[in-house]
Amino acid sequence: MARHAGVSLATASRALNGSARSVTEELSAKVRASADALGYLPNAPAQALARSSGATIGVLLHDVADPYFGGIARGVGDAAARAGLMSLVTSTDGDPRRELEAIRMLHAHRVRAIVLAGSAYNDIAVLQQLDEALTAYQEQGGRVAAITDHGPLYDTVEVANREGAASLTHSLGLLGHRRFAVITGPERMRVAEDRLDGVLDALRESDLTLGEGMLQRTEFTREGGRAAMARILDVAQESGTPLPTAVLALSDICAAGVLAELRDRAISVPEQISVAGFDDIPLATDLAPALSTVRLPLAKMGASAVRLALRESGRGKPETSSAFAEVVLRDSTAAPRTD
Repeated sequence: MARHAGVSLATASRALNGSARSVTEELSAKVRASADALGYLPNAPAQALARSSGATIGVLLHDVADPYFGGIARGVGDAAARAGLMSLVTSTDGDPRRELEAIRMLHAHRVRAIVLAGSAYNDIAVLQQLDEALTAYQEQGGRVAAITDHGPLYDTVEVANREGAASLTHSLGLLGHRRFAVITGPERMRVAEDRLDGVLDALRESDLTLGEGMLQRTEFTREGGRAAMARILDVAQESGTPLPTAVLALSDICAAGVLAELRDRAISVPEQISVAGFDDIPLATDLAPALSTVRLPLAKMGASAVRLALRESGRGKPETSSAFAEVVLRDSTAAPRTD
């Protein structure tokens, strides 16, 4: 190809692999024309080595099949494409060891940036390991943007998880609900804790508390939501206490499982129990009844993370972008019965 263009191998390499050493526009155009004529495809790893960064953005999330993460991944992919980059999505199943391995792999492949789309973890030892790997990546020119707070070292898309959960709780309180049950995620996930804290804040402000067994932790999955709802119903039956009038499942996927369990037990929604979720994934409007929830701009969150990671101004000083939450009440919630 260099012979076809009439240039040296070094010049052809610099023109195609993005070396920092300059090549005139005339020579670059000549090399590109020869490459097109010969059907030559540049070597992506060689380009990454020449530029110290590749044409890829790595995205770490828990499960791409989860519509919450799927929405974020779509936003990242669209924003990356607009910037002429590809996105490489890696599912970690919420396992920090897999996340650590993925960070090191993305570093080795010299991706341009890494977007942390999964929940931050509460374990200090785990956070330290992840921070060390990400710091090593940043020291070699990599950029990191996080969705939700992963610490002060990274550009961050701040998500109003706590505020959204509090607003949802207040909204149901205004409908007249006083007996609540809450289904949240595992303690290791900061998002789960933030959302739970928002609910508890709102309950305290209304002088309300959760009854025994009315707080259940599970994985943010349909199966987890269903099993947690079954435990809530069993606790109420065994103790002889009234059923909750409202169940806050702090993930729409969990809420789908809640609705399935209530349907199988012939408990009507919202006539007997109101159900609300969190995230406003596309499935929320397709459920029967349509799910009340907290809407997050998932695709926008992903796109904002890419914008932060690729920004040129203020590099070296972490920047923050905000993603606001909006309560959306649908058919799955109503005022509690008075009989």
